[in-house]
Amino acid sequence: MRSSVTSRDASRNTAQGVSQSAGLPLGAIILVSLLILLVWFGTLEARHLLRSDEGRYAEIAREMFASGDWVTIRYNALKYFEKPPFHMWVTALSYTLFGVGDWQARLCVALSGMLGLVVSMKAAARWYGTRAALLTGLVLVAAPMWSVASHFNSLDMTLSGAMACVLAFMLLAQHPAATPAARRYWMWACWVAMGVAILTKGLVGIALPGLVLVIYTLIARDFGLWKRLHLVSGIALMLIVTVPWFWLVSERNPEFLHFFFIHEHWQRYTSTVHSRKGPLWYFVPLLVAGFLPWLGLAPRMWQVVRGGAAAARATGTRPFQPALLLAVWAIAIFVFFSLSGSKLPGYIVPIFPALGMLAGVALQHIDDRSWRRQMNGMLAIAVAGLLASPYVATLNSDNTPNELYRLFAVWVGAAFALMIVTIFAARWLLARKGLMVSITVYAVGLFGSFTVALLGHEVMGRPTSGVDMVPAIEAVLTDDMPIYGVRMLDHTLPYYLRRTTIMVEWPDELEFGTQQEPQKWLPTLDAFIAKWQDGQRAVGIMSAATYRLLQERNVPMYKIAQDKRRVAVANFPLPGQAPAAAQPSAQPEPNRAP
Repeated sequence: MRSSVTSRDASRNTAQGVSQSAGLPLGAIILVSLLILLVWFGTLEARHLLRSDEGRYAEIAREMFASGDWVTIRYNALKYFEKPPFHMWVTALSYTLFGVGDWQARLCVALSGMLGLVVSMKAAARWYGTRAALLTGLVLVAAPMWSVASHFNSLDMTLSGAMACVLAFMLLAQHPAATPAARRYWMWACWVAMGVAILTKGLVGIALPGLVLVIYTLIARDFGLWKRLHLVSGIALMLIVTVPWFWLVSERNPEFLHFFFIHEHWQRYTSTVHSRKGPLWYFVPLLVAGFLPWLGLAPRMWQVVRGGAAAARATGTRPFQPALLLAVWAIAIFVFFSLSGSKLPGYIVPIFPALGMLAGVALQHIDDRSWRRQMNGMLAIAVAGLLASPYVATLNSDNTPNELYRLFAVWVGAAFALMIVTIFAARWLLARKGLMVSITVYAVGLFGSFTVALLGHEVMGRPTSGVDMVPAIEAVLTDDMPIYGVRMLDHTLPYYLRRTTIMVEWPDELEFGTQQEPQKWLPTLDAFIAKWQDGQRAVGIMSAATYRLLQERNVPMYKIAQDKRRVAVANFPLPGQAPAAAQPSAQPEPNRAP
């Protein structure tokens, strides 16, 4: 009985200690956490998948789930070796447990984002205390690049979640109070996380942490760090995680190794072979936008790094410097991808946990006056955004008509309006409830603002996905009918149809797959026309320009459905419908898909 009372007292004292050090009541911490989790995971189903990443990786996982082959990655039934399988494995497992659907396809990235946030908080708590840990979590929740990427089905957030674990576990292992056993276990966890990162996006999973460690040890002159990495046992664990799949896929597909390591790594980084060029400053605006709510903290974040370095020099030894490692992590990865010949926005997402921890520590020491200036700066940006939101309503494009932009402009305006209300509320609470309450309201409110804008994109995302065409196509489609992607690789409609397509004439990113399995596609339009008219019932998906070109060649087509991006046709009569008539005035399409 006495031990039970003692246990309860200890738990109560721990809770009170957390509450006091955090500057928030424990009940408030729990309620805010539940609210964030509800929005974080509860909005995964609110939007349809976008092209190309979201549809591509959802479909690859669906084919993996349907075929039962979790070794040879396929897209549109063709070999697809551009990326390793971990992200698709998790998504296929999600399909296995919960069925195929949009939230299941995004579950991997949502879990990765939340995992990265939690482990960053744990590392911050270990080095800087509970208050810094909670502030780190709030920073990452309200960093739009982190929260939005956690709701967009691509490999970047899965990699970033694994990399956040690498960074956090390294920090935990190198804490001076860590016992030899604890250091060993955290470093083993770090090596396993690197293995997962490699299985997510290739050699960057070890190249980036290795680059960071080399630069850090050169700056800090802490060469003894390498003796504390448990290199032999750690590398063995990493190989246990990674080698089985690489060995199996190479055994079954001898062409894999050259394509994956030479084409997808060396050529991707050193050349523009993937046509993803960008200037040296390509990631600067993305960094600014992605960390916008906290940009005013940059000088204080730098002071955290300098203060840690000064404290290390004062000791006369070479202690581990966590703030310096965080700064090197963010800067080195940012520069690495800025120098690459291939650039995409999501490449710099792995830097945000490091920025989040530095900002959390900086916020821990901010005063009321400085925090008010930070909010005023964001308020000016929010007001400017609200005033500029009507501009969105003036936009127009071939695939997205103006009426959709007008609808989206309402959501954008609502997001900025919520942002303004949030900042005024945080300002009001600052004088009455203190800094921690004000920062919490600011962070949660801005997270809500970015979520509103993201959800509003559905007014454009749904038509782009092609999901509204699905009922009409399914009404005529049978299991034995092939579906042809005529000069078009559609990344989303096949996923919603739960069917693969046969590529025609233009392989797009499936060129490698068509070279390995040429019998699975039709390399010319003439071959397609012959196949289309061989008597087997089939469905074709194509652009409006390709549709007009086939009309001119008098190819029999019966239109099933159409939207701004695509036309779906059959080669057999539909009830009450005659074949599409030729349109001699139409201009032929160039030999590429739109």
